[in-house]
Amino acid sequence: MSEAIRQGNISIDAQNIMPVIKRWLYSDKDIFIRELVSNGVDAISKYRMMGKGAEEDLRVTVTVDKEAGTIAFSDNGIGMTGDEVDRYINQVAFSSAEEFLKNYTGGDQSGIIGHFGLGFYSAFMAADKVSIDTLSWQEGAQSVLWESEDGMAFSMSQGSRQTRGTTVTLHISEEEKEFLDGYRTREVLNRYCGYMSVPIYFVDVEADKRAQEAAEKARQEKKDKKDEDGEETVPPEKAAPAPINETNPIWLKSPKDVTAEEYKENYRKLFNTFEEPLFWVHLNVDYPFNLKGILYFPPIKRDLAGQEGEIKLFNRQVFVADNIKEVIPEFLMLLKGVIDCPDLPLNVSRSFLQNDGYVRKLSAHITKKVADRLNGLFNTEREDYQRYWDDINPFIKYGCLRDRKFYDMVKDSLLLKTTAGEYLTISEYKARNDEKTQKKAFYCTDENRQAAGIALYTARGIDVAVMDSLIDINFMGFLESAEGVELSFVRVDSDTAGLVEESEEGKELNQSELQDSFRAALDNKELEVKLESLADADLPAILTEDEQMRRFKEMSVVYGQSFQMPDRYTLVLNRRSPTVQRVAKMEDGEIRKLMQQQIYDLAKLQSRPLEKEELKNFLKRSNKLLDVLTE
Repeated sequence: MSEAIRQGNISIDAQNIMPVIKRWLYSDKDIFIRELVSNGVDAISKYRMMGKGAEEDLRVTVTVDKEAGTIAFSDNGIGMTGDEVDRYINQVAFSSAEEFLKNYTGGDQSGIIGHFGLGFYSAFMAADKVSIDTLSWQEGAQSVLWESEDGMAFSMSQGSRQTRGTTVTLHISEEEKEFLDGYRTREVLNRYCGYMSVPIYFVDVEADKRAQEAAEKARQEKKDKKDEDGEETVPPEKAAPAPINETNPIWLKSPKDVTAEEYKENYRKLFNTFEEPLFWVHLNVDYPFNLKGILYFPPIKRDLAGQEGEIKLFNRQVFVADNIKEVIPEFLMLLKGVIDCPDLPLNVSRSFLQNDGYVRKLSAHITKKVADRLNGLFNTEREDYQRYWDDINPFIKYGCLRDRKFYDMVKDSLLLKTTAGEYLTISEYKARNDEKTQKKAFYCTDENRQAAGIALYTARGIDVAVMDSLIDINFMGFLESAEGVELSFVRVDSDTAGLVEESEEGKELNQSELQDSFRAALDNKELEVKLESLADADLPAILTEDEQMRRFKEMSVVYGQSFQMPDRYTLVLNRRSPTVQRVAKMEDGEIRKLMQQQIYDLAKLQSRPLEKEELKNFLKRSNKLLDVLTE
C-alpha cells in the first residue's frame, strides 16, 4: 500500500450511513456492477461534453481476476483531482454528476447517468476493500489513490495511474465470491450494461490465461510440423476484443432509419428467442416527454393463461428493471419491449419511481401511442391488421376492460370475426344484420359443437361471430354497456330471433297442453315449452338457455365457485314441423313419450354432446324407435 498522506472519516450528508446502503438501499447484490460501470460511462460522457476525445478510443473495461480476488472497473474519462475525490467520494450523497451539470452550460447533457452520488458506495455490498486510482484530465494534475475497507474510514495517498481516467478495484468479500466467476459477471454486464452509450469491454483473467495456455500448447504441437507445401504452419491471428454492448440501440434511432429485419433481430436478442413478433410500436417522442422505445406484439394466447410479457425499462441506456407497473399500464404487460426515458423520476437505487403525476402522464402517453399504432394499422393496412387479429384480440379486449380511455381510442378498430372468416367492425356487423336480428349479435363459442345452430343463422344470411376465448364473456358484457354500441350478444343456442317467420302452419297447436305433456315425458316440471314458427320446417325443435344465466354459470366455473346452478332450458317447438304436428295429435302412450324424449335430445345435440346416462338412454331409445318403425 502506498504511504498515506491523509486519513479521515467519510462526511455523511442527509443521514445516509453505510449499513443502510449495504443492506437496504439496493435490492439486488449485483447492482454494484451496474453502478460502477455507469460511473465510468459518466466520466467519459463528461470528457466528451467538453469537446474532447473525438478521435480517442474511449472505453470502460471490467476485469475479473479470480486468483487475485478482485474486480476492477477502469475508464479513460475525465478523472479526478484530490480535491474532487474529497468532494465527490468523501461526502456521501454529493453527486459529482449533478455538480458537473450545474457548472456546465453547453452541449448535450443526455449522457450523464448519475444523480445521487451513492452509486460508488454500492461497491461495499460485495467488497471488503475498495480502492480508487485516478488521474484528472487537468494539466499538471497528480494521480490520487483512495482506499477504504468499510466505506467509512479512508486513506488518500499518491496514486500510480499514469494516464487520464479512473480505476476502481474491488477486493471481493468471501461471501460474494460468485462474482469472481467470469460467466456470472458477464451475465450481469449483459443485463444491465448491454446498451450503454460507451463501449464496455470485459476481461476474464483466468479464462484468458487458459486460452493462452491452450494456444501455446497447440503452437508447440505444430511447431515442427509442415503443411503439404513444406511451409511451417502459421497459427491464426487472435481476434481483436469486441465490446460487450451496443452503444447505439435501434430504439434511439428514427423509425425511418430502422428496417423490419433490424426490429426482429433486436427482438430476438433482447428476449433470447427464435420467435418473431407480429408487429411493433416505435416510441420516438421528444415532447411532452423524452421517451424512446419499442413495444413488440408477440403472438398472444387466446385465454391469456400463462401469458407473460416483458418490458425492459432503461434510464439513459442503463437497464433499471423489468415490468415497472407504474410506467407500463397493466394490460400492456402482455407485450414485450423496451422503454428508455431519461427523465424518469427514479429514487437513489434507480429502481423505484417517484412523482406520481409525471409517471401517470407518461403511462397515459404510452397507451395513446399503442392505440394510435393499432388504429393506423386498421386504417391503412387493414388486411394485415385482420391477419393479426386472432393473435392480438385478447390483448386489445383486455386493454378495453382495464382502461376505458383505451377503449374510447380503439373502439372503431375492434373487429368481430365471423364463422365465414370475415372480420367486421361492430358498425359493419350492425349494418349487415340489424334488420334481421333486432340489434342482436349472434355468436358461437365452439364452432364444431354449435355447428347446427350456426347453420340455422347463416342459412338466413345472418353473420355469426366467433367469441371463443375466456375474456370474451366479460368483453361482451362490457360492449353491451358501452355508450353508442346498442347491441346485445346472444349465443346461437340462446335465442330464436332471426329464425322466426310468419306462417299459418300449426297455429291450432296448444302450447299449454304440449308443455304439460313434454314435462311429464321428460320428468322435468321446470321445463318451459314454447311454440314458434321457425323458418326451417324440417327442424322439430331448438333447446335454448337464457343468455345471462348461462354466462353467470360459465363465469362461476372460471372463478372456481363451488355452488352449482340448475340447468334452465326452454324447448322451442317448431309448429311448422310435421313431426311436431303429428306428436301433438298422438294419444298419450309409450310411443308418444319416446318421440318427445327423442325430440328433446336431438335439440340438445345441436349445442352440446350427450354424456353418460344421456347418451345411453338416447341410443337405447333410438334402437327402440327403429324397431317400431320397421314393424
